[in-house]
Amino acid sequence: MVAPFDFALDRELWRWVPDDISLRVTRTPYVPVEVSLDLARLVSEHETLGEAVRALGASEPEVIAYACTSGSFVGGPAGERAMCEAMTRAGEVPSLTTTGALIEALEELGAGRIALVTPYTESVTQALEDYLAEVGVTVTGRAFLGLTRHIWKVPYRSVVDMAREAVVGSADALFISCTNLPTYDAIPQLEAELRMPVLSANQVTMWAALRRLGAHAVGPYQRLLLDRREAGEAHRAQDARGALDARDTGETYEPSGPSGTGEVPEVRGVREEQEARDVSTVLPALPPPPPTAPALPSVPPVPSVSAAPPAAPVAPARPIPPIPSIQALPPVVPRGPVAPIGPMGPVPPPSSVEPLPEPSPESLPEPLPDE
Repeated sequence: MVAPFDFALDRELWRWVPDDISLRVTRTPYVPVEVSLDLARLVSEHETLGEAVRALGASEPEVIAYACTSGSFVGGPAGERAMCEAMTRAGEVPSLTTTGALIEALEELGAGRIALVTPYTESVTQALEDYLAEVGVTVTGRAFLGLTRHIWKVPYRSVVDMAREAVVGSADALFISCTNLPTYDAIPQLEAELRMPVLSANQVTMWAALRRLGAHAVGPYQRLLLDRREAGEAHRAQDARGALDARDTGETYEPSGPSGTGEVPEVRGVREEQEARDVSTVLPALPPPPPTAPALPSVPPVPSVSAAPPAAPVAPARPIPPIPSIQALPPVVPRGPVAPIGPMGPVPPPSSVEPLPEPSPESLPEPLPDE
C-alpha cells in the first residue's frame, strides 16, 4: 500500500522481491496537499487504510505493508502501532509499516546511533527525529533537501551527496528516509564508501514484509540482507579496513558497534542465547559410546623371504666386423669434345658438312605450257 504521490516504488520495490513471491500494489486516495505533516496525517487515517486493505483483499495477500515513512511516524510510536492494528483488522493478515520496519532493522543490526538523510522539509525531518528519540535511537547527523513535491525525481547523485554530508559523527548506520526516494543502486556504493550499514525506507519495508513470510529479500552488497555469518564477516572486514586506514593517517579507529561487533551488548546477549538454543535443537544429545571390543589376537610375524641366487653372467655378444671402407672412384677425364646427338645419330660439326651444289639450268624441269 503506497501513498498517491509515490512513484519511485513502482520501479524499485520489486527488485528486493524473490522470483517466487508476488507483489500487489494499491494507492491511497489522492489528496491535493504538498508533502508535509498535514499530508502525512491524511494518508494515514484509519478509514483510508481500511479501504486500501480491502482493495488488496481480492488477491488474498499473506502480509500487508504500508509503504510510507512520514505517514507512519507522524503519530509517534503509539500511532504506528494503531495503524498496524487497523490494517490487521481490515485484512485479517499480518500488517506492518515502513517506520516499524526501520526500528526492526535497527534492532537486527544492533544500531542505536544513526545518520539521517531525508528529502523532507525541516519540520517533517524533525518529526522523524522525535520519533526515533522516543524509541531510543540517537541521530548523530542529518541532511535534508526541503522538498514538498517531485521527490521521486531526485537522482542518485543527490542521495549520495546528502549521505556524505550526514555522516559527521560516530554512527552505527545510515538511514535514507522516504519511500518516494530511489535508493536501490545507491546502497552498495554508500556501504563501501562509508563502511557502515545503509538502510533505506523501501529496503526495510520489503525486508520486514518478506521476513513475515519466512522469505529473504534479495539485493547485492546490502548489509541488512546478509545472514548472521555473512554479516559477521562483513563487520570484521570493515574493522580491518578501518584499522589500516587509521594506521596510515595516525588516527584512532573505533570498531563498528559499541563492542566492535556491530551489536549492542543486550542484542548480542539475546542473539547468543538464541543461537545456543538453535544448536541444542538441531544437535540432539549423542548416545553413549559402545563398550570397548576385545583386543584381536596377535598376528604371527611373516617369515622372511630368502634372497634369490645371483643370476649367471651373460656371455658377451660376438663383435660385429667393421664395414670395409669404400674407395672413391677415380675422376672421369674427358677425352675430347662430345658431339651432340641428334635424332639420326651424332651431329657432325658445321665445318665438316659439305654445301649442296647449285642447281644447273639443265637440271630444272621444263615449264608447263600455257593454256
